Amino acid sequence: MENQIVFAAKAVASVSKVLYTGKVHVTGGREGAAISSDGRLDVSLSSPGTSGQGTNPEQLFAAGWSACFIGAMQHNATLLKIKLPLMTSVDTEVDLATGQQGFTLQAKMQVNLPGLPEQQAREIVLAAHQTCPYSKATKDNIEVSIWVTV
Repeated sequence: MENQIVFAAKAVASVSKVLYTGKVHVTGGREGAAISSDGRLDVSLSSPGTSGQGTNPEQLFAAGWSACFIGAMQHNATLLKIKLPLMTSVDTEVDLATGQQGFTLQAKMQVNLPGLPEQQAREIVLAAHQTCPYSKATKDNIEVSIWVTV
């Protein structure tokens, strides 16, 4: 079975240029380890709620999405000629849950844009949610709530 494609999905949007490829090798699943091909990521994994010392996929997803979302806000702020506050931050919760279809995720994001006028904050967050690759990947797939604090 080596080198056989078991599943391939066609993307809704076509890719014209790959900007970066993150490569990670995981062993042991939720009770294992993850290491990137460049060695910059090297973490132990533990299931949520256990006594294990590692992180879990939900925390990694929340961290990646938060970082990407800030990048999308920075991108859109430049286009809209809006200066983001220095203390811009995003606090993201990713819930591992069950529903009618079995296991699922849901997310809550708290976007913090201290000192930014409310209308500008709303404009930046809406634009970021449309351009952030993580937001696009989860659109219509999981429940997502976003709050903004100015």
